[in-house]
Amino acid sequence: MRQWLFVRIAAVLLAVGASVLTGARADSDMDAQIRDIVTAELAPTATASDPGGLAAAVYAGGRVAFFNYGFADTAAKRPVTSDTLFNLASLRKLFEATLVALGTERGELRLDDPVGKYLPELHGSYISRVTVGELVNHTSGLLLPTDHPPWPNEAFSRDQFIAMLNAWMPPEGVQPGKQRIYSHAGYVLLQLVLEQRYRMPIATLIESRILKPLGMTSTFIPDRGEDNRAAMAPEIMQRMVQGYSHDGTAIGSPGNQQSYYDFPGTGQMFSSARDLGILLRACLDGAVIDPELRAALQVTMRESFRVDATFGQAMAWEHVRLDGVTVIDKPGGLNNASAYIGLVPARRFGIVLLANRGDYPHEIARYGILPALANLIKTQIH
Repeated sequence: MRQWLFVRIAAVLLAVGASVLTGARADSDMDAQIRDIVTAELAPTATASDPGGLAAAVYAGGRVAFFNYGFADTAAKRPVTSDTLFNLASLRKLFEATLVALGTERGELRLDDPVGKYLPELHGSYISRVTVGELVNHTSGLLLPTDHPPWPNEAFSRDQFIAMLNAWMPPEGVQPGKQRIYSHAGYVLLQLVLEQRYRMPIATLIESRILKPLGMTSTFIPDRGEDNRAAMAPEIMQRMVQGYSHDGTAIGSPGNQQSYYDFPGTGQMFSSARDLGILLRACLDGAVIDPELRAALQVTMRESFRVDATFGQAMAWEHVRLDGVTVIDKPGGLNNASAYIGLVPARRFGIVLLANRGDYPHEIARYGILPALANLIKTQIH
């Protein structure tokens, strides 16, 4: 009897071991196929003849894989790594949107609050009708001269910005909440609303409410010095990229920031592929201890304004409906930096692309990598 029992236990252990090995082999095969897809798309865009470099993070199957190409600084031959710090450009908007969503979850503000509730100096006939929710999903209608070419040569103080908003009148037919018009100025105004509501700088808000709870230790909005360079400790500055134009011309110096607004908090955010991999996991798998922050991240991704059959707008995030897959993403870019984060929540995977050159073709992720990964994972599931 005892011998029979030992034989049965051994058989069960062998079966379990075989199952684990089969599962591990399947995971390994999946990882290899993911790497093949990503490498086939990215490698041709980051060759030795292309300026700067590229860092990518891909989250799939509960794991993050990193891909690095080229140089953070070509002259110094300093290679890009997963810890290299890049300018995020408009990816910063995702964090301000999360602050708004978190505030609504905690009952601290409402999407239908008029901006004048927090900034009484906004009394213009149009801006006084704009709400917090319309700022966060780009339906305010605002389109200031700092939002589009021809780009101004001057910078604007906080008082000048408020005056511009009070004086601004829309083209005929534009009304708050009735159309989607991408607005940088709207998010600068959102920064001021959040700072006034919580009585602390935007960098402190993002750090304390989002970055620290997520464990993102290499993401920050630095103070901007008089030379428009990030004011950071030397050891941090050594991790910053040199930015390049699309043709390879160096623009600014490492830590370069650009803004038409000359008041605190209006520079760009910096982060690494490794840190943004944490954000991917938090968005896709709910890897957040704080349930309110977890809920807020999900709220930001919900479409709130349908533009057309293909495109929709959420809180900073954009929805793109492709054949059989919906991509939720956010691109960002300057003349010396490009950034992109894209998610397919239905399949629980996503990608981050960070490049230290302007006009990097992030569309390869939206229309190439993400649909290919969706098809791969769908096939594996079935």
